[in-house]
Amino acid sequence: MASLNKASLRQEFDSLKGDFERLCAAGKVGRESKVLFQALLVLFELLMAVFMEKHTPKNSRNSSLPSSQNDKTDETATQPGTKAKGRAEHQGRSRHTRAIETVEISPVEECTRCGKDLRDTPCRDHERRTLLDIVFETHRHHVDAEIKECPECLTLNKGAFPAQLAGPLQYGDGIKATVVNFLVAQMVSLRRVQQLMFALVSQLISEASLLKFVQQLHHALAAWEQQAIEQRLAQPSVHADETSLRVDRKNHWIHVYSGGTITLKFLHRHRGHEATDAINIIPRYGGILIHDCLAMYFSYLNCGHAVCGAHLLRELTFVIESHGYAWARNMKRLLQQTCALVAKRPDKKLTEREYKNLQKRYRNILTRAERELPPIPPRRDGRRGRIAKSDAHNLCERIKLREEAVLLFAKLPHVSFTNNRAERDLRMSKVKQKVSGCFRTLRHAEAYCRISSYLQTMANQGYGPLVAIQMALSGEIYAQTGE
Repeated sequence: MASLNKASLRQEFDSLKGDFERLCAAGKVGRESKVLFQALLVLFELLMAVFMEKHTPKNSRNSSLPSSQNDKTDETATQPGTKAKGRAEHQGRSRHTRAIETVEISPVEECTRCGKDLRDTPCRDHERRTLLDIVFETHRHHVDAEIKECPECLTLNKGAFPAQLAGPLQYGDGIKATVVNFLVAQMVSLRRVQQLMFALVSQLISEASLLKFVQQLHHALAAWEQQAIEQRLAQPSVHADETSLRVDRKNHWIHVYSGGTITLKFLHRHRGHEATDAINIIPRYGGILIHDCLAMYFSYLNCGHAVCGAHLLRELTFVIESHGYAWARNMKRLLQQTCALVAKRPDKKLTEREYKNLQKRYRNILTRAERELPPIPPRRDGRRGRIAKSDAHNLCERIKLREEAVLLFAKLPHVSFTNNRAERDLRMSKVKQKVSGCFRTLRHAEAYCRISSYLQTMANQGYGPLVAIQMALSGEIYAQTGE
């Protein structure tokens, strides 16, 4: 071999294997030698599969690694993506902002060519140019309570203060919304938020007060969270995912359940059954749960399951780059073509006949995969534990076992091909951890999860963060439900 690489190694192995089979067919290999060489070929093919997978770099295109861990020379990190415009925001409830719009007319009094007077000539059209600026305005409202002395009994009487003025200085919902927006949505540090607020309102707000605003909103959203959970349980499909988060120098997990306009995040110390049982959404859910192939989810038989196609496509890409297997290339093409076909349909599903044909093609590809993959050597007597397999073997077995979950997107219109919705909802949590290293106390981490759930839900409904926070603090989010 002139050079050792994946292509030349596979080509040389196929050549040697073909020579051995021809010698066996010609009867030039003894029975004992044939058994020995066949065992060696099986072992070498498995070692070669491991070698090819170890020497194929993983990135966000062919695995579940985040794009931040891509190699700097990887060109896939700079590929343009489709970025849809956000929903229109509802600004009607924003009480702490005021828009002032003026129109100034620039008149034409005379012709620039002949000098004729045009002041009485009717205007034909306008060309507009706009200057947009912002001026911060601090609103200070003082309440002076009168103090009077009774001339009869000499008792001092003082006027009553409004309920919202419990102390000498109170902060309004506009300041609280701005602080929470900076801390939670924009992920600005506590010290910098303090400096920003001093620049805006000329009042130094203590860090304890800033954190108190966060906790106040956290408690105000308790009823909203319970209401959102019940709405989430009534929907036909739910996207589920989880990601790690550092809290008090220990690893915790954020579990997200999203779909439609609702996003719910919960923090727990663990990732598996203990967490999902404590959150108590999946055990009570009867619809379709869309997730990755984490085995923990499949243990819940009270709901249906759909597997994220984006994960499968990335894993198939890795197998193709590692081994060049035809079955992986055909399976990837089949899933992509089916996804494109379903997306074009008005009812977002295949007909019953088309679905049966899809199943037939799916199973034919897996049958070819069993012939193309190297055989797994049998377990020796007395040996325990799992048999070592390559990533290609594991992927083939998984998609064969989870056929219904993989193809469910083509059968039910409310089941999407990917689990990208849940991954997008978790993405900012990873940014938060990278920015700040995360939380020192559990209660602030739980407050972050609930508040970010609410802000993402309201953003899906078209409300900006400042407006949404004020609605929660004032209780307007419960006005429609009568609470």
